[in-house]
Amino acid sequence: MVNHLRFVAEKEKITVEEDALHIIAQKADGAMRDALSIFDQLVSFAGNELKYNTVIENLNVLDFEYYFRIMHQVREGNIAAILLTVDDIIGKGFDGQSFLIGFGEHLRNLLVSKDPVTVKLMEAAPSIRNRYIEQSAQFQVGQIFSLLDINNRCDLHINQATTSAFTWNWRSCI
Repeated sequence: MVNHLRFVAEKEKITVEEDALHIIAQKADGAMRDALSIFDQLVSFAGNELKYNTVIENLNVLDFEYYFRIMHQVREGNIAAILLTVDDIIGKGFDGQSFLIGFGEHLRNLLVSKDPVTVKLMEAAPSIRNRYIEQSAQFQVGQIFSLLDINNRCDLHINQATTSAFTWNWRSCI
């Protein structure tokens, strides 16, 4: 999908960052028509230059840098920084469930990155893939599984809260 989007961009003389193409493909969730439609809409808005930041802003996608930052803070044991980062994300208008889904994907990508044989399965730009490899080396598999378990339990809590009369508060997962 990314290769086809790159081909279209070159044919239409549109400059596009590699990471932006990957975000479009990810947002299209495997549907080429959706990817082309998203691409076309973004070009209509942004012009002949698509940058990563423009794409994530217009598609309301949380920058992957937040997930890398949180994992760094986890490694450092800096709970206050983690809480402030999550609060910043919520303050930017991202709902808790979107954050949890993205963080779960980040954790799964770290697991995939633990083995050079499986890293090619990850749908990410090569530069991002390398960052996953670097960060995954800083954690043991058991640690990542533990974090994934916590993330999944929190996701269950948010699902229950959104289907009940209660409003979900991310602090309830702690």
